[in-house]
Amino acid sequence: MTDAMHVPEATVVADDLSKWFGQKVAVSQVSCSFGPGVTGLLGPNGAGKTTFLRLLAGLLSPSTGEALILGEPPRKNTGVYRHLGFVPEDEAVYGHMSARRFIQWSAALARIPDPAAATRRALETVELTEQAGRRMSTYSKGMRQRAKVAAALVHDPEVLLLDEPLNGTDPIQRGRLIKLMQQLGSEGRTIIVSSHILGEVERMAGRVVAMVDGRLAAAGTVASLRDALSDTPRLIRIEADSPRPLARRLLAGEWVEAVRIDSTGIEIRTTDAKALGGDIAMAALETGSVVTAVSPEDDSLESVFSYLLEIQ
Repeated sequence: MTDAMHVPEATVVADDLSKWFGQKVAVSQVSCSFGPGVTGLLGPNGAGKTTFLRLLAGLLSPSTGEALILGEPPRKNTGVYRHLGFVPEDEAVYGHMSARRFIQWSAALARIPDPAAATRRALETVELTEQAGRRMSTYSKGMRQRAKVAAALVHDPEVLLLDEPLNGTDPIQRGRLIKLMQQLGSEGRTIIVSSHILGEVERMAGRVVAMVDGRLAAAGTVASLRDALSDTPRLIRIEADSPRPLARRLLAGEWVEAVRIDSTGIEIRTTDAKALGGDIAMAALETGSVVTAVSPEDDSLESVFSYLLEIQ
């Protein structure tokens, strides 16, 4: 699992990062890297995700270690912010401003030559053009989230850090933002998106970095994380026309720990999914059963994260 924490051609690097506030340790000895594409930063509330992103962005000074964006520490080289966009979890908007004014203000701070044109592009990117003249105090939380994303994108950054950007969005808004993150990642930008909503991360990210109690727990694709937990039994569902005789036959395999039968199939907890897969066809032939489907029941990110919590 250690190698999975680092990527080739890294654009964002955390080197032994730690942060404590008095006696509270928020982030502890985190070393990992990120590259182009979308990486999901996964963890329950209180896992240290927000503190970690703020350390990467240079908004917090680390207690130990160093954060690098495109090879430079942002706290020491403010020129990095020309290439970095950050979307905080908190509201971070001025309700008396319109979204257009707020984004133009962000563009001016970034010293963009034509802030009005950049603002138009950013509003179009998040599909907020029609409502851009309204005060943000009249916006739903989801619309304010989109305005924050537009402000972070207005200077066309290479690296984008987003802290729970889908909070408060409705299903349509959520789908649009997920599609936008995927598009930005496919353009070669480095996108790091934190979330405690497992399904959101699974839809957005090709790579996942999981944090628990301020420490890194694992990194990789959902499938690779699940495969790496080789000592944890896997749950496989088999749908068949004659589940009972098939289940009795499959129980003979030493890799089968438990079996549950219902009207349409069998759930098997196995210590060796590959061996079970090789035995299913033989068992079906021997028992005269017709198998219509075989599928893993625990390859979702939710189940992977549950296993990670169990082994901490």
